[in-house]
Amino acid sequence: MERVTSTREGTASPIVPEPSAWRITYAEIATLAQVRRPVPTTWSRRHPDFPAPVAYEEGRPLFDARTVVDWLTTTGRGNAEPRRLQAELALYTLAAWRKPALSASVLVGALTALICLRRQLDARLSGRSWDAVLTQAEELDPEDTYLSTELQAVSEPDHLGPELAALADELTEAAYTPAEACDWVLEARRRLGSHDLAADEPTPAVVRALAALSGVATLDEGSVVATPYARSGDVLAALHARSAEDSGHTYLAADPDPVRARLVRRRMLVRGVNEFDLGVTEGEELPVDDWGYPDLLVSVLPYEPGENRSPQVVLEQVQALTDYLGEGSTAVVLGPADVLVRPFPPHSEADRLRRSFLRDGLLKAAVSLPDGAFPYRPGYRTALWVLARTSAEHRTGLVLLADYSAQPLTDTALDVLAEDIAIWRAAPWRGDRRHEPRHAVIVPAKDLDDRPGAAFTTQHRPPTARYTRGVVERPVRISALEQRLTELHEQTRLHTDLRAALNAQVVLRPDDQPVRRTTVRRLLDDRRLRRRPGHRFADEHLTADGHYTVLTPDEVLGIARPGGRRIDRGVLLTGYEHALFTEPGDIIVTTSPRFGTYVDEAGLSLVAAPARILRVHPDADPPVLPRVLAALLRAAAAEYARTSGAVRASRGVEDLLIPDLGRREAERFDAVLAEIETRAHLLREQSAALDDMVRLTAAGIADGTLTLQNLPGTDD
Repeated sequence: MERVTSTREGTASPIVPEPSAWRITYAEIATLAQVRRPVPTTWSRRHPDFPAPVAYEEGRPLFDARTVVDWLTTTGRGNAEPRRLQAELALYTLAAWRKPALSASVLVGALTALICLRRQLDARLSGRSWDAVLTQAEELDPEDTYLSTELQAVSEPDHLGPELAALADELTEAAYTPAEACDWVLEARRRLGSHDLAADEPTPAVVRALAALSGVATLDEGSVVATPYARSGDVLAALHARSAEDSGHTYLAADPDPVRARLVRRRMLVRGVNEFDLGVTEGEELPVDDWGYPDLLVSVLPYEPGENRSPQVVLEQVQALTDYLGEGSTAVVLGPADVLVRPFPPHSEADRLRRSFLRDGLLKAAVSLPDGAFPYRPGYRTALWVLARTSAEHRTGLVLLADYSAQPLTDTALDVLAEDIAIWRAAPWRGDRRHEPRHAVIVPAKDLDDRPGAAFTTQHRPPTARYTRGVVERPVRISALEQRLTELHEQTRLHTDLRAALNAQVVLRPDDQPVRRTTVRRLLDDRRLRRRPGHRFADEHLTADGHYTVLTPDEVLGIARPGGRRIDRGVLLTGYEHALFTEPGDIIVTTSPRFGTYVDEAGLSLVAAPARILRVHPDADPPVLPRVLAALLRAAAAEYARTSGAVRASRGVEDLLIPDLGRREAERFDAVLAEIETRAHLLREQSAALDDMVRLTAAGIADGTLTLQNLPGTDD
């Protein structure tokens, strides 16, 4: 059994998993290197020094993790820092420690306790006997509120205890701080199978968003921050990370599960929070009698299945949380969307209770969130409330309603939400004329209270919404589209070639003029064609208003209009310096999700993988015409399309057999294709203008800001 692995300093640290536990797949390499799944496969194909597989499992190659980490560290490939690679290597081995005598929960508890103990002692644990470690833990935690129980639960303590202590040292030294090492272990809890600690936790992106929109960074020094239903402490840890350095906040938490309450204590102590600034109770009540009422409260309500969920009970839980709020205090509550924002039966008990938050001036914002907030609860739709207790003379009678339910659950979307709430809070709760909320409206609370059972969503628009720039400009934009359609129609009428019938004069080829055949591979070998790769762009870097067009497979296949995805010049130069621009006449080819070609007439675009570029050599003899080659490739690929269930088509692009036309025949074919393309371009322009006109008109009719006058020739 292998028990030693090298660390970044070249020293040795004990690790106990069997060699098979060090074997990882391509997918795990991608996770390790923080790249997309196809990248490791490309590395293995392009770089001869990439580690060779050490075994195969059901046809999948398995690699030695230590060798892969060494290769990534040496070459600098991937997006992970060397220290994180070493920590991830250690974390990957944790799965091998799980066995009946050492469950995942015991393993996570012991390792976090050891990291916390090392933080308290400010010294390495390696080289100490397990009895010495236990003695130190008892001296630091004589009442056993966060350390001793977890360490005493380790089976085979004389054997596994010292090795766990050495692993805690290794993780702490790889991290910048012991708190980061503790977070690494808890990030791996799903991988380790510790589902009891992960099942009811929101995703990390949602946790960060809750901390960002809570306004914890703006709290006064020495404020009290609280998290009822703390679970494993993700939210409280995020609030601490978001707080100003040396803020001197007091942190309160409560959770009915003693194991989780102990974990919360460890997570905060390892962050340097003093015991006299930390109050954690086992139960549902916060220890406010000893520590004072919170200035900020952030809570994720306990999950209940839909069939057992009582709207009345959920709202009573929220009401109980507001009892902790003094004047000027704020609460952020994440809970089920069907209770917090969806319609209710009018005048029902739940409806009256929910509207009472409006009448009391407590509810400041209601936000519908996207699906996927809870990884273990894919069907659980959530929403959040922002509540604040303000005196009667300072109440504005306004509430912000935001609907992010149709937005992707990304850091970018959640950052936009956090910014809107931050500006709304700083207003204070009055709105800022300089900032129009995205995906949100500000409405009088009385409008909602006067509609029993109404949903707390953006369908309730204030009268001022009709004067926003987007609404006022709609008639002008629709008029411009009408003018554009008139111009396109006039262009078609005046263009002599377009008025004439299309006549390609196609006839059967004579038997004595057989066509020569070639392939893309042969064209490449003969240097009549050159191949250039596409580049992998992060989705969050593609916007509608960047400097350069990015052509993805959707544009190549005609699913999306070219120009809809663009990238900023600064992002391109700093993050994608190796990306290649297209040249006029480049043929963009993709085989995923199906075969498609697109001729970039203008050039100066970027191509997103898996699409790639075929570039015609200008001095090729006989010449290769881009439009002709693209059309012939589409026709050839149709004969070898991917069958249902197949991973790829039976022939690759390079092996497609196409005619090698002579100069005159290719030029005649190109002229026909050019005429067809001109006609198709005008039709596409007309179709796009009509689509935009329908979209703008329907949006105005739907939100009640537009109406239609009588069409000419119709009765009133």
